[in-house]
Amino acid sequence: MHPSTTAATGRDRAKAERHDSLLHEAAALFAERGFDGVSLEDIGSSVGITGPAVYRHFPSKRALLGAILRRASERLLTGGRRVLAREAGPRDQLRELIDFHVEFALADAEVIRVQDRDFARLSDDDRHVVRRLQREYVELWTDVLARLHPDRAAADLRVRAHAGFGLINSTPYSVRALRDVPSDDAVHDILSDMAFAALAAH
Repeated sequence: MHPSTTAATGRDRAKAERHDSLLHEAAALFAERGFDGVSLEDIGSSVGITGPAVYRHFPSKRALLGAILRRASERLLTGGRRVLAREAGPRDQLRELIDFHVEFALADAEVIRVQDRDFARLSDDDRHVVRRLQREYVELWTDVLARLHPDRAAADLRVRAHAGFGLINSTPYSVRALRDVPSDDAVHDILSDMAFAALAAH
């Protein structure tokens, strides 16, 4: 490989790593302080750069928020589709969807907190994209629930899906404030079992 190509590849890799670091650290800061409580200087400092240097990666703080929530929604939809691509009965698929979502919620509790609190801060374009991705993700769940509960109306199934998300999403961030914090594995099993019991019940 030509030295200039190697150098370019190294720069591209470093830029991609800095991009990911900015997304991760910004999500943590937004979760802790809220969108309005965080400056570009705060975000840049968290990854060892100046505030203005953030503009090399994102045109604005709002664009950074949009990238965080878009990526999370894309990951959920892609992961959910991957689960349903494996042939299985609706009970097994529901269990796998729940396990996948619980794993996401435990790994990205900060992102879920940002979604809940700062969704309204998104640009119109980002809000439209995130809502579309999330609707498609909900439909994956309702399709499985429809096969598991063929006698229930679509509106009923959507309420069930959103109730399941509420159970799963609300716990990982808040549970860390407990005096005796359970391990992530223990929290995973508790949430998975409770969500499955609720969603599988007739």
